[in-house]
Amino acid sequence: MKEQANKILIQGAILDGQATDLLIEDNRISRIAPKIESGVDMRLIDGSHKAIVPGMYNCHTHSAMTYFRGYGDDLNLMDWLEGYIWPVEAHLTPEDVYWGSKLACLEMIRSGTAAFLDMYTFPLSTAQAVEDMGLRAVLSYTLFDRDDPERAALDREQSYVYLEKFKAFSDRITFSIGPHAIYTVSGPQLQFCHRFAEENDVLIHLHLSETEGECRDAMEKYGLSPVRYLHKLGVLSPHLVLAHAVWVDEEEMDLLAKYGCKVVHNPASNLKLASGYQFRYEEMRRRGILIGLGTDGTSSSNNLDMYRAMHLAALMGKAWRKDPTAVTARDIYRTATADGAAIMGIDAGVIAEGKLADLCLVDLKKPEMVPCHNLVSNLVYSASGSAVVDTTIVDGRILMLHGKIEGEDEIIDKAAEVAYKLIAKARQAK
Repeated sequence: MKEQANKILIQGAILDGQATDLLIEDNRISRIAPKIESGVDMRLIDGSHKAIVPGMYNCHTHSAMTYFRGYGDDLNLMDWLEGYIWPVEAHLTPEDVYWGSKLACLEMIRSGTAAFLDMYTFPLSTAQAVEDMGLRAVLSYTLFDRDDPERAALDREQSYVYLEKFKAFSDRITFSIGPHAIYTVSGPQLQFCHRFAEENDVLIHLHLSETEGECRDAMEKYGLSPVRYLHKLGVLSPHLVLAHAVWVDEEEMDLLAKYGCKVVHNPASNLKLASGYQFRYEEMRRRGILIGLGTDGTSSSNNLDMYRAMHLAALMGKAWRKDPTAVTARDIYRTATADGAAIMGIDAGVIAEGKLADLCLVDLKKPEMVPCHNLVSNLVYSASGSAVVDTTIVDGRILMLHGKIEGEDEIIDKAAEVAYKLIAKARQAK
């Protein structure tokens, strides 16, 4: 991407209902005022008929799974993983992951996402894609030992290797450790992850309590539900980010709150895979549990649009409770912005002086945004990010301006080519 001026002035955009100017210097918002005088060294952006909003923070996804969008749909979780996804993933190369991740970054930029928390193979390739595309990311090295001591030892060694290698990237990219799930990672390995996170101050990214079957299997194998099992292992902590956590009871939520664990709601994949729909959003918030929102990978949600994720989360939360006042638009909007940024340790998620400049301009003249009695309600209930986001700025850099992204056609063409070759290779290997 081309180098840009370190000062950007957005003029006349709507913020808190008023026409406002906003100045970005280097990578932070330096001034917000009704009128800011422009200087010769400033890049000017016309914000007329646009609203300034924070970028979105996607707290759970598998970026390079863009290759599997629409592949193996309408199956149950384990049939889908074992029969379709894992056999193709066996053929992935680092370069494949690079282009799949670039496609994911492209989709996220276009739909207004500033950062994502990712778990996938070849994380250095994903990191390079993020570096090149200009987004932020917390990227996990994924551990699968399946009670194999040799594999467990290799994953422990590799965790330190990747921790060191990630230091070569910019501060937009952070390393995390990603034990896949309690049914693919042994108890001792989960305890290693806990120690590793404590020693190196990184996040632990773990799928947990995603399905009723996972919980039933945990009871059969350990005599404990998943959260209680983690508690017995001594690995509950503020470093722990739990993706899904649909099947949790009152006592388990108390434990998550007590130990400061974070939880990520993934409404699209939960619905599509029929994993469960009664996510305990209100109950967790009342306990002070920090909740983020995620799209999951496009293989199970089919898109990376956080606006669509907000829409589903708000509607689902009302429907199963039979309460239209539950999971309000404002609450779920905060979950997707400020709370998601907090989970990832990013000083952003709100539009305020001094905050990192991760923000978007939303086009208020799109049909789905008219009339605009309540901007947040329109963003949650009416909008899709890919339709209404006009401009995306991350870390003070313009990644999309008025719908234009540099290099978009090349990324789309290359990723499509790799996807079709991967599927063909996997089918030939059967």
